[in-house]
Amino acid sequence: MFTGIIEAVGKVEAIRADGTNGHFRISSPLHSELKVDQSISHNGVCLTVTGLEHGSHWTTAVKETLKRSNLGKLEVGDQVNLERGMLNGGRFDGHIVQGHVDQTAIVKSIKDQNGSWVFEFRFEPGGILVEKGSVCVNGVSLTCFNSRPDSFSVAVIPYTYKQTTFGLLKAGDTVNLEFDIVGKYIQKLLQG
Repeated sequence: MFTGIIEAVGKVEAIRADGTNGHFRISSPLHSELKVDQSISHNGVCLTVTGLEHGSHWTTAVKETLKRSNLGKLEVGDQVNLERGMLNGGRFDGHIVQGHVDQTAIVKSIKDQNGSWVFEFRFEPGGILVEKGSVCVNGVSLTCFNSRPDSFSVAVIPYTYKQTTFGLLKAGDTVNLEFDIVGKYIQKLLQG
């Protein structure tokens, strides 16, 4: 389980295909604290550390993950948001994030608000968002507003803009979305 509070930004150093799987070597400041079998959120996708080498870690994404998330579009040199699993007894600074991407969205617009940025995203209808509710975008826990069946906005403060990959996003880019787990369970119960 994660909280959506990004610890570091990693850089894709290598990508290797193996059948329908994709193997990624990611360098990051976290490398010395990682161990094989550890779960790490990569742009909001929970993946297992499969190997360690030279200031980086290896991880594998299966076909379904590559198809459902933006990991299948990564190229060498791209950057990803990283978060290690939440510690038992640790602070819960974001919201409950499982690392299970529900779908992707497209950056519709980015507006500089002279001190913060407003990002608008468009996605396929079906996800559940509530005004001022939580949403996870590329692994970052955020509060959404202007919620509609196919779009929403988030405000990003300078710290988040600089410490995550939000500062690299541009209109037309694809991001990963994970909708709030509590809302998903309520929706499922109401549908019977």
